[in-house]
Amino acid sequence: MTEDIVTAIIPFTHTGEPFRPPGSRPDLSDREVEVLLAWLASDSKREVTERLFLADSTVSTYIQRVRSKYDAVGRPARTKVRLLVRAVEDGYIGLDDL
Repeated sequence: MTEDIVTAIIPFTHTGEPFRPPGSRPDLSDREVEVLLAWLASDSKREVTERLFLADSTVSTYIQRVRSKYDAVGRPARTKVRLLVRAVEDGYIGLDDL
């Protein structure tokens, strides 16, 4: 079901690859991607803090950095769903990662 929802909201090219606007992929660090993935797959930041052994404020800081990087390339991601869409569009995560 998740795949159907994401497929409906993420444009794909004729090759089946997600469409990525040229030059607009932010450069996320490995740790930012790790925290983002854990947060997207969790129901709360508390779950992320327990899984990755981070403070609540650290998780919030990583998510804010990711949002700031998307803002900087002109692709704001102010909600959790929009961050999921952006991360999939840019190949940082796949549906199998969730």
